[in-house]
Amino acid sequence: MDTNAEYNSVISYCKDLFLKKTKDYGTAWRIMRPSSITDQIYIKAQRIRTLEVKKTSKVGESILDEYVGIVNYCVIAMLQLELSENSTDTLDYKTTEKLYNEKVDETRDLMFAKNHDYGEAWREMRISSLTDLILMKLHRVKQIEDNEGQTLVSEGLKANYQDMLNYAVFALIKLGLADQK
Repeated sequence: MDTNAEYNSVISYCKDLFLKKTKDYGTAWRIMRPSSITDQIYIKAQRIRTLEVKKTSKVGESILDEYVGIVNYCVIAMLQLELSENSTDTLDYKTTEKLYNEKVDETRDLMFAKNHDYGEAWREMRISSLTDLILMKLHRVKQIEDNEGQTLVSEGLKANYQDMLNYAVFALIKLGLADQK
């Protein structure tokens, strides 16, 4: 098991989809407020949890598709936190790709630091636990947003989005996406 290769394979898949959608839609996501992005991630995580419990889907998107969506919405959330509201709503393709890579690289570095300390404990976790961790982080993010970004001792929004992105990548690795490439 090569965590770096698996992580990169999953990110490559997510990024490819993100950039194809960028070609189709441009950067329409720039219009979204951070709280709306949080809600989009919540919808995806809640749908995963519902599918895990009910074991059937009446819509075509799979659990795997929803985790990919979480990865990409987490990148969007981190970008929106960094980009000024006054900056343009339209980012060119190359800039978008560069910014995507920057956010993923920062998040991957965080994962490796935590992975060192936790000894890849995620490999022994159930996928449903990863879903629950994402939902817990979403509740934290909503509370931080409701507190207008103010925290007393807690990590900020970016750290929570990074953790959610990493949990989603772990789930995608466990679901075999890294092996499909």
